[in-house]
Amino acid sequence: MSAPLDIEGPTAPPRTNGELLFSEPWESRAFGMVVSLYEAGRFTWPEFRTALVTRIQAWETGPARDEPWHYYRLWLAALEDLLVGQGAVSTDEVTARTRDLAQRPPGHDHRDGHDHMH
Repeated sequence: MSAPLDIEGPTAPPRTNGELLFSEPWESRAFGMVVSLYEAGRFTWPEFRTALVTRIQAWETGPARDEPWHYYRLWLAALEDLLVGQGAVSTDEVTARTRDLAQRPPGHDHRDGHDHMH
């Protein structure tokens, strides 16, 4: 089972030449977390898509509009919304884990020279 990703529209992941495009290593990890949890049955794809649409609409209409568009930040926020909403994690746990990941030393992620998934 693989995630039924949108090809076009606001919820469609960035692509180049048809391949998913990740600018930073954390973006591919965020993508992989969502797909893995979906494949494990933690939520349905329509549930995730709805959470993502909600985050995109909030960005388009709220004070976050002043911030640059960043698809995978919204993608990760949608995942957080789903997990917190399900009671799978608390907001405090998400904040603590995000802080831990942000404090990883540079070079922690190993790159193979590819910025996309095959």
